[in-house]
Amino acid sequence: MPNLKNPSPPADGYRGRFAPSPTGPLHAGSLVAALGSWLDARQNQGEWLLRIEDLDTPRCIPGADQEILRQLIACGLSWDEEPTWQSKRQERYKRALERLNRLQIVYPCTCSRQSIANTLEARGVITPRNQEMVYPGTCRPQEIPTYNDESVLLDGVAWRLALPPGLSLHFEDLALGKQSQDLNREVGDFVLRRRDGVFTYQLAVVVDDAEQGITHIVRGADLLNNTARQIHLQDVLGYSTPNYLHLPLVLDEHGEKLSKQTLASGIQTENAQQALQELRKAAGHLGLRDLPDGKDTSIAEWLLAATQAWNRKIISS
Repeated sequence: MPNLKNPSPPADGYRGRFAPSPTGPLHAGSLVAALGSWLDARQNQGEWLLRIEDLDTPRCIPGADQEILRQLIACGLSWDEEPTWQSKRQERYKRALERLNRLQIVYPCTCSRQSIANTLEARGVITPRNQEMVYPGTCRPQEIPTYNDESVLLDGVAWRLALPPGLSLHFEDLALGKQSQDLNREVGDFVLRRRDGVFTYQLAVVVDDAEQGITHIVRGADLLNNTARQIHLQDVLGYSTPNYLHLPLVLDEHGEKLSKQTLASGIQTENAQQALQELRKAAGHLGLRDLPDGKDTSIAEWLLAATQAWNRKIISS
């Protein structure tokens, strides 16, 4: 019977975080995620950390991380510890992968995206556009050995996590309620380290959240589909599971999520009036109403009122 993940209240208090990728400046969608996570931390008298997710270096834009920091400061969204950069934490991800190797639950994979698509098509499985393909298990050995620790660091092959059969995970989202995912049927064995040697988001975020003591993860609903696999990784690595809250996405005129790929423009924060206007738009998207709208309202005053108005229950309405 599947286990419903309902994390108990943390003993050491609330610790949240915002973790943008430096692929460009903050846009309206990323500001919604930043503001929502900041408000949830502040209303719960918790700490709010900043993490720069810069592992995928080909996609990162030089200087974008510093621009993100500047924009957050301009919006009054201060953090409580020194920011961290994932690119400086590679040794931690390496140790986690080696640990999974010793548990005999990772294996090398040489499949390309095209070969996976061909295999699925031969089985009559067509993956809709913008959905990830379910890995068909092509490279998975019948019995998974423990590989030499050095082999899991070699480039040229991806390393996948072998899922146990019948893995259906249920968890509670603080805004959206009960959620579930059948990982075998909807995801398949997923990649932890890419063929080019880059550790994936799934592994890095789980390790970072555990080592930083994150108790509450407030992020965009586009990451909801990742939650079950991250909970499973937390389980096998012996980490506790944080609370999750997924925020509504900001969409463009075509119904697509705002992103650098859809040419989303950066928010305007060159002065306090611009920053406050961007914050007001983000708050409106989060369902916050009746906040100060006077021209003489300071960002600090507005954020205090927004913190008092923050209500998780309105997110899903």
